[in-house]
Amino acid sequence: MTWVAAVARLRARREPGVLVTVATVRGHAPREAGAKLVVGLSETWGSIGGGNVEAVAIDRAREMIGAAEPEPELLDFALNDKVTNRHGVQCCGGTVSVLLEPLPVVRAVAVFGVGHVGLELARILARQDLDLHLIDSRSEMLAEKRLDVLADAVAQVHTHHTPLLPEEVLDQLPHGTHVLIMTHDHAEDAALCDAALRTTRLGSIGLIGSAAKWGRFRKRLATEGGHDEATIGRIKTPIGLADITGKDPATIAVSVAADLLRTFASEGNDPGVAVPRLDVPPGQAFSQVTSGGVTPAK
Repeated sequence: MTWVAAVARLRARREPGVLVTVATVRGHAPREAGAKLVVGLSETWGSIGGGNVEAVAIDRAREMIGAAEPEPELLDFALNDKVTNRHGVQCCGGTVSVLLEPLPVVRAVAVFGVGHVGLELARILARQDLDLHLIDSRSEMLAEKRLDVLADAVAQVHTHHTPLLPEEVLDQLPHGTHVLIMTHDHAEDAALCDAALRTTRLGSIGLIGSAAKWGRFRKRLATEGGHDEATIGRIKTPIGLADITGKDPATIAVSVAADLLRTFASEGNDPGVAVPRLDVPPGQAFSQVTSGGVTPAK
């Protein structure tokens, strides 16, 4: 497996790692400058020449994986029999510098509702190195032509069309995913709020809307959903920066994105906060208001 494929595998698994590169070589050495090794928690891919150099690099890489805020490091090795090594003698005669670069788990964001604001928000977040999940019950919102504006995204963009129960996607999201709820349907928003509070592993939960909307939701989350005040308090609403008051979609999206980036900064390298899950299936205890009255969510 190439080092590029190995890095992609770690990202797909959402596992941290370290990319190890032979930065410089003087004299004789097992590998040339540019040789690479990818180190994961329990696996490695590639080689920088074996022996003490590789073993020490792997040891240090795994220490970095366990560190709170790892930074790139440069390790220098003299390859001669006069040096005391941790993992045996390498006496090729040259010197080697090895660069270790952390490969952190990227953050994940889920946007429920890819309407006018949702699409503008996706365009901004797509410029960040993260896993971006776009969820909508309307297939036309996720049409390939409509999402062409994300073609040059830095983020890994994942789309989910969920015509019946968008809240079921919550259980499929990565650990620590930050959830933003902004669908076209207040009943859908309400069901998502209830389900998000019951779902373990999520990061922050944000809801777009007015104070009146939140007042209704808060009451129903307590009476129908059975959530206590501390649990309901996990939902942040309104979302965005308070001093940005414009109402056009692009302005709202900038405000929400800035607020989310501020949340990222406050949590450091922590990918999210896991919370206990209640033993009630998402949506089952919470009803949706339809034109025919109040009916249990299917």
